[in-house]
This record gives sequence, structure tokens and C-alpha cells, in this order.
Amino acid sequence: MLEHPLPSVEDWVLLFTNNSLPVLRLTRRRLDDMRADIDRVDARDLAKVILQDPIMTVRVLAYIQPLRGRSLQHDITTIASAVMMAGIIPFFNRFNELLTIEEQLSDASPQALLGVLQIIRRAQRAADYAQDWAIWRQDVNMEEVRIAALLHDLAEILVWCSAPALGLQIQAMQKANPGMRSADAQRQVLGCSFQDIQHALCGAWHLPDLLRELIDDDHADHPRVRNVVVATRLARHSANGWNDPALPDDFADIGGLLHLSVEAVRQRLGLSPHPAREAGD
Repeated sequence: MLEHPLPSVEDWVLLFTNNSLPVLRLTRRRLDDMRADIDRVDARDLAKVILQDPIMTVRVLAYIQPLRGRSLQHDITTIASAVMMAGIIPFFNRFNELLTIEEQLSDASPQALLGVLQIIRRAQRAADYAQDWAIWRQDVNMEEVRIAALLHDLAEILVWCSAPALGLQIQAMQKANPGMRSADAQRQVLGCSFQDIQHALCGAWHLPDLLRELIDDDHADHPRVRNVVVATRLARHSANGWNDPALPDDFADIGGLLHLSVEAVRQRLGLSPHPAREAGD
């Protein structure tokens, strides 16, 4: 486990590209069960398992890029397509004896494991929101949007897995300074932001341009990117409880994306109607 930040973004990229990245223990268990009954497994079954795990998802996407070959004229941007290109048996041969996050952090503090699992749960919720809204918007490929939301905070997850003490330090700094921007806290502790690391990793893994764009908040004027952005914001803010002061703005942004009223957005999220204001308020 790293106790001190690495000198540069490039060093973080080398760390994550030269070492086997851990997946969720539940992911490994489910894949082991499927391996034991491999004749009944198809690409869609595998995709359902993989798409719950941000690190497993990016490992599959990175694995498939060199296999595409020059004959394929389009990028592989969905997990089922990636698995079909690789083949079921080669896939299981490649992803055998996976290291788990729980194993990697077994010697770290309980707060470190809890911290990374909370971030992953947040990513899963963001992916669910993004997928739901992509379906509502009749997006031609809702899985691309789901993957982008799942991977939006991937660098944060990876830093917590490899340097949990630094993740906890960033978390503590933000709690002590509620008005501090997340990127500022990251730069103070790491010397760079999670976004800096993420951009570099996307290039190192040769991820499809479409997914890189969907993950990048700088393209938020595009409706598909905005779908990802508002989903990740809602997941982040609601993790603090449904009374988080940032949520009204999130509801308004979601309403703008889906062309719904704020009350309709709250209803889609399963929240009680907002109390009516008293006269004179």
C-alpha cells in the first residue's frame, strides 16, 4: 500500500497499468460460478455481472482493444460485444484467479475498505440512474451511457485501492473544509486530480473515443454526456442523504435533461412530494 503520493500523473498510470487491478469479491465469486457451468454461459450473462463492477468493466474494455484488429471499422463500446469478440473460453482463461479489492485492502484500516466500497456503490447507483434516463430519452445505446457513469470516478476508486491512506486524507480534508472543491483537495494531497489520472489512463488503455468523451465533463453540452454528469452528481450528493443542499439543483438539472418537472423527477426517484409552501413563504 502506498503511504505517499507518486511524483507525477505518469507514475500513477504506470502503477495502474503494470499491476493487476483488483475486482469486487462478489464479481470473482459470480465469475467462478459461471466458469463451473461454462456451457450454459453466454455474453449477456457475463455482461450483467461485469457491468456491476467498475474495475472489471475497464479491465475487459482494455483487454479487448488490441484484439480488434484493423479489419474492424468501429470501436467496441459494450461489454457483451467485447466478450463475444474475445470468446467465452478465452475470456475465462484471461480473467482467472482474480485478485479482489477485499484481499488487497485486508491489511488496511476498516475505514479504507468501507471508503472504497462506498465509492463503488455510488458508481453503481450513478450507472443505474444514467441507464434509466438513457432509456427514457430513447438513447440508441444505453449501455454506453451506463458504462460511462460507472467509470466516471474510476481513478478515485483505483487510488483508494492502492493508496487508501491518501484517500482517507482527501476525505478528511473535505470534511474539515466543506466549501473546498474536490479537485483542490485531491491536488493538495496527490499533486494532481483524479480527473488528471483518469484522462491519462483512458489514453494508456486506448479506450474508445466515444467512452472517453462521455466520461469527460468538459463535453457536458452534449445530452448524453449531461446524462452521465447529472447521474454521477445525484449519486454523489444523495450518498450524503436526501437532504443534501445540492440536491434541488440536481433535480432541476435532471428535469431539464428529461423534460420533466422537478416533482416528476422526485416521483421517478421514489421520493415523497415536496411539501407545499405556506402562504407568505
